[in-house]
Amino acid sequence: MAPGASPADQPGFGVALLAGGIAGVSVDLILFPLDTIKTRLQSPQGFNKAGGFRGIYAGVPSAAIGSFPNAAAFFITYEYTKFLLRTDSSSYLVPVTHMLAACAGEVVACLIRVPSEVVKQRAQVSAASGTFHIFSNILYQEGIQGLYRGYKSTVLREALWSRKQGHVVDSWQSAACGAFAGGFAAVVTTPLDVAKTRIMLAKAGSATASGNVLSALLEVWKTQGISGLFAGVFPRMAAISLGGFIFLGAYDQTRSLLF
Repeated sequence: MAPGASPADQPGFGVALLAGGIAGVSVDLILFPLDTIKTRLQSPQGFNKAGGFRGIYAGVPSAAIGSFPNAAAFFITYEYTKFLLRTDSSSYLVPVTHMLAACAGEVVACLIRVPSEVVKQRAQVSAASGTFHIFSNILYQEGIQGLYRGYKSTVLREALWSRKQGHVVDSWQSAACGAFAGGFAAVVTTPLDVAKTRIMLAKAGSATASGNVLSALLEVWKTQGISGLFAGVFPRMAAISLGGFIFLGAYDQTRSLLF
């Protein structure tokens, strides 16, 4: 990058943005059934009452609508934060710069991701209700803040392990590294994911709906123990491992085709 040039001035910036968006949408749609199974396993009413294996694509419109702008928001914020914090490529601070940029990217991306996630998860456990009906109902009962229920837990979950590679590698290497790192991170952060799900699905006005992550975790621990804290860990691990493989591989390949 030329001195003083912003990320948007780079010839490949738009291509990278488009490739990231396409890869993100692909992952969300391909692996949506696993996400639905995970959500129903984590729901307070239990897997069968939440729908079991029926209506496995309930809530997919919300995921499809939010996926591309979510990926774009992350990518743009990540690149601009990295630009603002730029340092010498040989500096030991490079990993810290990338970590901070990724965390900033998640904070901004969650402004789009969380409303989409709230609507999607409620549709996943209430397959009979349409996406637009659920969206309208949230706005009517809780206002705009209802769409941001679980924002803190989502940001915390993502920021704990969000990190982007600082150098270019081949697609197969990206895919393999993404699958391994994603699977490990999925297991470690499952309790936070359970808390997020419980907060998003809680009835308006309840203690859990207040968004206190620690309270949500303690409630799950008291009622279901360790198994409750790790509910849905296997479909979550499978989805994120495959998602890392698909996203990173598809991103590199799409970018190479477009650029």
